Amino acid sequence: MEKIPENYIDFLYWVKERTESFWSKDPETSLEDFVCDDWMYGAKWIGLTDEEISNIERKYVIEFTPEHKDFLRILHTIDRYEKIEYTETFDENAEILVEEIPYFYNWQKDDKEITERLIWPYKTILEDVLGVNQVWLKSWGEKPISDIEKEKIFSDWFQKTPKLIPIKSHRFIISDENLKFRPVLSVYGSDIIVYGWNLRSYILNELKDELGLIELVYDEEDKEWYPETKKELREILEKDYKFNEEKDIPYWKEMILIWNSGWSSFGLKWPGDGDSFIQPIVKTFAPENEEIKQKRFNEY
Repeated sequence: MEKIPENYIDFLYWVKERTESFWSKDPETSLEDFVCDDWMYGAKWIGLTDEEISNIERKYVIEFTPEHKDFLRILHTIDRYEKIEYTETFDENAEILVEEIPYFYNWQKDDKEITERLIWPYKTILEDVLGVNQVWLKSWGEKPISDIEKEKIFSDWFQKTPKLIPIKSHRFIISDENLKFRPVLSVYGSDIIVYGWNLRSYILNELKDELGLIELVYDEEDKEWYPETKKELREILEKDYKFNEEKDIPYWKEMILIWNSGWSSFGLKWPGDGDSFIQPIVKTFAPENEEIKQKRFNEY
C-alpha cells in the first residue's frame, strides 16, 4: 500500500482516487475481501467551486475554516444517496415510503437535513440537561430547580461555544480559525467524543474501509478471520489521540468530559476506568445530592 500523504491537499486527492477506485468495483462480482454497498457502486465525489462555497456561507450565516473549504472543493459529497424503504405502520397494505440518506452532506441540496443538524447540538444537549440524564456542568454553578432557569444558563453557555458545522450524520467540525485545534466531534446529545483532531485524521477514521485501511487477521483461538485496522492507520490514530496538555476546545471540553466515553478523546483515562473492554457510559461529574448514573439514550 502506498504511503498516506502528509500534505493535506495531496491527501484529499489521494482519498478521492482511492475511494472512487473502491466504489468502481462491482460488489456482485468482485473477489476482494471488502466491497462497497450496492448503492455506492460507481459513485463519484462532486466538489464545490469557491463561488458556491461563498454562497453557502452567506445562506447559512456560517464560516468554513480553510481546511474545510479544501475538503469541500475536492470532495464535499458523492453523486448519489442511499435509499431506505420503510412504512409508517405495520399494516400489510401500508404504503412503502423511501427516504434518501446523504453520505456527506450536500450543501447545495440537503437544506432540510443541514438546517436540522445546525440546531441538533443545542436541541439534543438541552434534552439531556432537562430530561432523564440531568446533565449539569460544574462551571454552571449551583443547579436551579426551575427548567426555565436551567435552560437560560445552558443557552448562555451555548452561545459562547465554538460553532459546530455539520459534515456527516451527527459529526460536526469545530469552525473557529482562532483555535489551534479544530477537531471533528461526534455529537449525540451530551455524549460527545472527538472523532479526529483534524480533518485528515477524521477522514481516515471515517473512511477506513473505503480507503483500504482494514485487513482480515486470523484469530488462532477463535479460528476466525476478523477485520482490523492496518498498522499505518493505527499509528496515525494513536498519535492523534495521544495526550497533549495543549489540546483544548473552549467550553466543549468540559461537556465532552461529563461522560466517561469522552475522556479518551484527550488521551485521558477517567478515574473509574477499569480493565474491562466494554464499559457502560457513566457520568464523571454530578452536582451534590445527585447520583452518578449510567447514561440513558434518547431517540432524538
